[in-house]
Amino acid sequence: MSTNGNGSANSYAAVDPDVRLMLEVREDNAAAFEQLVVRYQDRLINVLEHLVHSREWAEDLTQEVFLRVFRARKTYEPGAKFSTWLFTIANNVASNSVRNRSRRKEVAVSSTGSSDSSALPLSELAIAKSALMPARRLDKLEMAEVVSMAMESLGERQRMALLLCKFENMSYQDIADTMDLSVKAVKSLLSRARVNLKTILEPYMDAGVRPSGSGADEE
Repeated sequence: MSTNGNGSANSYAAVDPDVRLMLEVREDNAAAFEQLVVRYQDRLINVLEHLVHSREWAEDLTQEVFLRVFRARKTYEPGAKFSTWLFTIANNVASNSVRNRSRRKEVAVSSTGSSDSSALPLSELAIAKSALMPARRLDKLEMAEVVSMAMESLGERQRMALLLCKFENMSYQDIADTMDLSVKAVKSLLSRARVNLKTILEPYMDAGVRPSGSGADEE
């Protein structure tokens, strides 16, 4: 992202310590770059894992994101919070990777259904964000697996917006900047994502019918 002048750049640097770190990276400060990696690596992996459904793939994409950050250091100008700029890169990297992999495979490999503790927060998302009250009791691992399948059923843009909102606590404006959308479009995406998630999960909550994993319509 670009700025409208030094005043804007200075304002972001004044309030965002990560912007200041990135400006040091621009001056080839390796320690500053290492600090940014430490601060954001796990956060990126967690968000990307829920987008691509593979921890190993998410780790590879995270390395690619940081590589792009480093390569772009000399032209970096703070036109947004650092996290917004970083997740914009991550969104582009993930979207391109998913599209490229889809082209190489006629049929997408379905999820193995395995789950680990990193997926557990999505169980809270299903209840808190979709206002679901389970008709039957589920253990956390089962719930995490089902919600992960339900998230996979959402369209790519709905899923990304929901993850940025849930895991990064981004404002509507920051999500809009990250995804190159208007604030109105982000609000609409999140609303449809929550409705879709509730619709997808209700049959399982009521009767144990698992989500199919097919992408939801985002239009």
